[in-house]
Amino acid sequence: MKYSYETKICPLSFYEEEGKIVKIEFGHCEKDSDYLETQLIKSAYEEILEYMDGRRKHFDFPFEIRGTAFEKKVYKALLNIPYGELKTYRDIAIEIGHDKAYRAVGLANHKNNLPIVVPCHRVVGSDGKLTGFAGGLSVKQALIDLEKENI
Repeated sequence: MKYSYETKICPLSFYEEEGKIVKIEFGHCEKDSDYLETQLIKSAYEEILEYMDGRRKHFDFPFEIRGTAFEKKVYKALLNIPYGELKTYRDIAIEIGHDKAYRAVGLANHKNNLPIVVPCHRVVGSDGKLTGFAGGLSVKQALIDLEKENI
């Protein structure tokens, strides 16, 4: 199942499979036979709204992280970045034991199916500048600013 909503930062689409959120996508999903607002999708959306209002720092809805073994290592490291803090791609590469794999870390971030929940927006270039983000750099900056305002 999938369903889309507007938020104050950007439109988001939520995808549910087998009782877990498996994907959050920037933008609206196409309406088709799987387009249905389930209770889980609605709960996930409400938690995202609480996050965007500065009232939530962690998510409780069930979700499933998907990817290769390497990508899952990266996502686990992203989940450990504290709210309101930033790390570099190099920091994450070192943390997961692949010191030189910062480009691969960037690629894994690009493939992250659960942005915001698995906070790839908290990762920046080694010079501190924002780099690519599926929702666009303005959305990445808005998420970083939101967290800094609500620490």
